[in-house]
Amino acid sequence: MTPYPSAPRQDIVEEIHGHRVADPYRWLEDADSGDTREWLAAQDELFHKVVDDLPGRDGLRRRLRELLGAGSVGSPIWRGDRRFFTRRTAEQEHPVLYTAGPDGAERVLIDPTEIDPDGTTTLDGWQPDKEGRRLAYKISQGGDEESLLYVMDVESGETIEGPIDRARYSSVAWLPGGEAYYYTRRLHARDVPEGEEQYHRRVYLHRVGTEPDTDDVLIFGEGRDKTNYYGVGVSRDGRWLTISSAQGTAPRNDLWIADLAASAPERPELRVVQEGVDAETGLHVGRDGRAYVFTDRDAPRGRLCVADPADPSPAAWTDLIPEDPEAVLSDFAILDGTERPTLLVGWTRHAISEITVHDLATGERLGEVPTPGLGSIGGIVERPEGGHEAWFGYTDNVTPSSVLRYDARTGETSTWATAPGSVEVPEIETRQVVYTSRDGTDVRMLVMSAPGSRPDASGPRPAILYGYGGFNVPLTPAYSASILAWVEAGGVYAIANLRGGSEEGEEWHRAGMRERKQNVFDDFHAAAEKLIADGLTTPSRLAISGGSNGGLLVGAALTQRPDLYRAVVCSAPLLDMVRYERFGLGQTWNDEYGTADDPEEFGWLIGYSPYHHVHPGTEYPATLFTTFGSDTRVDPLHARKLCAALQHATAGDAPVLLRDESEVGHSARSVSRSVDLTTDTLSFIAAQTGLDLGA
Repeated sequence: MTPYPSAPRQDIVEEIHGHRVADPYRWLEDADSGDTREWLAAQDELFHKVVDDLPGRDGLRRRLRELLGAGSVGSPIWRGDRRFFTRRTAEQEHPVLYTAGPDGAERVLIDPTEIDPDGTTTLDGWQPDKEGRRLAYKISQGGDEESLLYVMDVESGETIEGPIDRARYSSVAWLPGGEAYYYTRRLHARDVPEGEEQYHRRVYLHRVGTEPDTDDVLIFGEGRDKTNYYGVGVSRDGRWLTISSAQGTAPRNDLWIADLAASAPERPELRVVQEGVDAETGLHVGRDGRAYVFTDRDAPRGRLCVADPADPSPAAWTDLIPEDPEAVLSDFAILDGTERPTLLVGWTRHAISEITVHDLATGERLGEVPTPGLGSIGGIVERPEGGHEAWFGYTDNVTPSSVLRYDARTGETSTWATAPGSVEVPEIETRQVVYTSRDGTDVRMLVMSAPGSRPDASGPRPAILYGYGGFNVPLTPAYSASILAWVEAGGVYAIANLRGGSEEGEEWHRAGMRERKQNVFDDFHAAAEKLIADGLTTPSRLAISGGSNGGLLVGAALTQRPDLYRAVVCSAPLLDMVRYERFGLGQTWNDEYGTADDPEEFGWLIGYSPYHHVHPGTEYPATLFTTFGSDTRVDPLHARKLCAALQHATAGDAPVLLRDESEVGHSARSVSRSVDLTTDTLSFIAAQTGLDLGA
């Protein structure tokens, strides 16, 4: 192995809540310093020297491109007879937003690659007005997720206004007529303390064509916590405004409602629906005038209640769909275009999606909507004006995205749209396995392999174990070119539904956050041990992979159990948990992890922080860090610091590498960049675990 680039160790030791905390690579926090740039350039040279000539890369790249050639299609959003939808063909780098009128003729509204041929511009979100005449949309450049907000005239395709900056993570709630909308926007950097530029959001009323900096009307947010995120909604008839507020990513929110028929849109008289309660609640006023309350209050797996919007206090809620003891409520849609109006309800049962049919008035279960297999459904979409139809996305491990249509008159489900590309998908076998974690908790994982790849038939195989385990995010079945390519080549791929996610409801989430974060890592180690005990793989043939919070997961895994894993891919990770709140959006996550400012919570963080648990003389697994230069969520400094620490400490010959990519951010990326990244990561894992990728 070529010697690692020089990385001087600083003698920085701080006393924090009675703990002596060393930070020898703090200089790598400064991405703009000459020393850091020199170190990154040397890491890049080393990465390419090790990875570029690995066997099987050309064939892998071709196969990934073929599998991604399936493209994608999104569910339609209806405004009368006009629909809006996204689709990506095999030739396109990003999904394109289309519209189609009553005649069915399709027309491109937004093609990110047409805006930017280099492929670094992404469409972050879009919302047509209630009449379908105007479209609000957000785009980002270079992966920074800063979301510039524009408004387009749908008929002509002309931009009416924009960009409005500082609109990151903003919802848009149109008032009827398309002349005004509510949205959220950060305060200008000059108006906030240094270092807090990513925070301090407010809710505004904006009238199309006016100057946002001077004419927007402040509606909500003044004097509240700087990390608050706000959501806004306006009922279809324009009468009811709802505003939701959550402190960072905390699993609770406050909620208000205003009757715009009784108060002006500029001065809505907001009434509390829920405030200071440890629960998440949303409210939607239906066409029938009832308030539909979607909540996990007193129901960790979720329930749907109804109330009078004039009195939506919790005491007035009536259960329409009560909590299911095993399934998690995920979505609902109202179909009132039949003699007996019905309600479609989406669930995930142990990470597998299903849809049930209920009487709209009473909630009585009438049946279920058939789906093609054991997969995942997207949002269930109804027509805003009502009707008998609903649309929902569907995917599973071997099925590219498709859109299904349900007809309440006949009870039939049909395919409405499929991914546009033609692709030969390999046959794989998927099993859901139940295993026991360290504390006796049963955990599930999906294990995918080629048909017949049982231990008694083929022996242990190179395997990848993937996990996330945080922020109430579920890992459900989905079409994945990387999984299919790995399994087709003879590998095993497993996805663990760890605590911290939402696969089993909010209690499952909370069992993996804050002081219970170690449960997530224990669940992951137990998943690896299950794969080994079942004869599917061995420690010398097992790799682990995760990104973002999942990068923290695999960072903790490799430092806690270096003996259990052969290779690690750690992408856009959080790794220095003592200082994570100082960078990116870190302060919005301290309800999930805890804050280092509190002595007790600091103890949780320092107990597992990967950067602080690297021990010289240990043989660490082969590790590849992947970082993205425009990542404004998780600062790449985390990966730089742990990379340097592992390169210094490891006693083995397994490589520790860093792949740094510019002009791309934490999330969306072009197809070509996805192919390049996956080629690098899978070929690295294959070389370490002994998987033959072929020519």
